[in-house]
Formats: sequence, structure tokens, C-alpha cells
Amino acid sequence: MASRTYRAIFFDLDGTLLPMELDEFLGAYFEAIAGFVARQGLDAKAFSAGLKAGIGAMASHDDGRTNHEAYWEAFFRHADADAVAWEELLTEFYEHEFGAIGEGFQPNPAAARAIETLAAKGYPLVLATMPMFPRRAVEWRLAWAGVDASKFARITSFENSTSVKPKLAYYAENVAACSLSGDDVLMVGNNTVEDLAIQGLGADAFLVTDHLLDPTEGFDLGSVKHGTMEEFAAWAEELPPCADPAQGVEAGAVPAAAREAALSARSEG
Repeated sequence: MASRTYRAIFFDLDGTLLPMELDEFLGAYFEAIAGFVARQGLDAKAFSAGLKAGIGAMASHDDGRTNHEAYWEAFFRHADADAVAWEELLTEFYEHEFGAIGEGFQPNPAAARAIETLAAKGYPLVLATMPMFPRRAVEWRLAWAGVDASKFARITSFENSTSVKPKLAYYAENVAACSLSGDDVLMVGNNTVEDLAIQGLGADAFLVTDHLLDPTEGFDLGSVKHGTMEEFAAWAEELPPCADPAQGVEAGAVPAAAREAALSARSEG
């Protein structure tokens, strides 16, 4: 049984709900999207340079813009903005071709079981995945994991996020989206740096160990709840129903003032 009560539960995707090797996925993704662009008769080299610049901009900017805005500004420093309606073209890629990357992938059924269990118990769920992809791409990746996207009150993507993991601002805007304090949240992830950063807001955490990532190479597992996804699903089954769920979770972008208030509340506490 949990030693704390929770008003919302946040989940990481890659390596947590989706047991896919990240490097393998990214390699297949970059190859697929560059090939798609080349087949349209466009400059794939310039596109790849723009993609790389956009990813870098999302990771580094800190000016309150959405990651979507930061991405496209950086992208157009390398790719010809007049060559094609880029957003429309890439929307076509994510809708019709991106999904093929995950064909044949075998999910861990314990992930879907955990989500269904927690949703049935009334816990508002937030997919706190690295928000560098469009919403449609995230939905595909949830499908590969065998998880129903509709179970999440909020799904982070580059359209609704202004920061990235492991920045505390990323977690603050998601806590603010739920009108909660960090103390009300459980974070479920597999990365000791990117996912456990939310503890800086006072959140509790459960570290899924099937695909554990420990960039510091010295994290003390005994300092946090941990176990396999199967063990987490069993743990979730023992949780009581959510007694005081977060209400009116914001699915879209969060006002900067709300994010800053969530950061200030923790520093003052």
C-alpha cells in the first residue's frame, strides 16, 4: 500500500509504458522521416539539418514559447520555408507513415493493465513524455504500447509544452495544469535523472526497472519505490480509489504565470 495519497499520477512513455529501446526507435524514425521528405522531391539534407536544429532549440530554449514555436523557428534557418507547406506535409507523415515504425512491436501487457486499473480507481493520469513530438506521434507510440490514449487527461507534446525534461519548469507546468502541488503527484518513470527531477517539486516516484536508465551511474534504488512494470501493475492494484482527484486538468498549453506559481510554491516551501 502507498505511504502517500495521490491526486494525479504522471507517466513517462519511453522505457516505462513503452518497452522500446530508444536508440533503435530514434534511428528508425530519422530514417523514415528523411526518406519521406526525399520522396517528395525535397532537399533531405537541408530538412535533416533543420530537424536537428529544431530538436536542439526545443531542448535549450527558455523563453516561454511552446516547443512547437521554438522548433519551427530553428527549422526554417536551414530548410526553405517556401519549398512546401511543411507542417501540412509532416502532418501527413505522422498520420500515415509514422505508425509503421512500431509494426510488429510486442508491448508489455502489464502497462495497459496498470493504466486501466488506475483509471478505474479515479486517478487522473498525465502522460509526461518528453514533449518533442507532435501529439499524433505520441498517440501512435501509446498504441504501440497497447495503452489507450483516452485514459490520459493530459498528454505532453511539442504543441502544449514550453520546456523539456529534466527541467523543473516542465514538471511545474504539468503540476499547474492539474491545479495541484507537487506533493499531490506520483511520477512513474524509468530514468533516474529525467523522470525523478519532479521530486524537486515534492512529488513521489516509482522507478520502473525493466529498462532502467541511470545516467549518473550511482543512483540508490533503495531511495525510491521501484520494481518491474509487472510489479508496478500489482502495486497499483493495491492502491485505494482516488479520494480527491484533480479536477479540470488542462490539456493544452499552461499560462506562464501558473507555471511560475508552481515553481515558487515549492521554493517558498
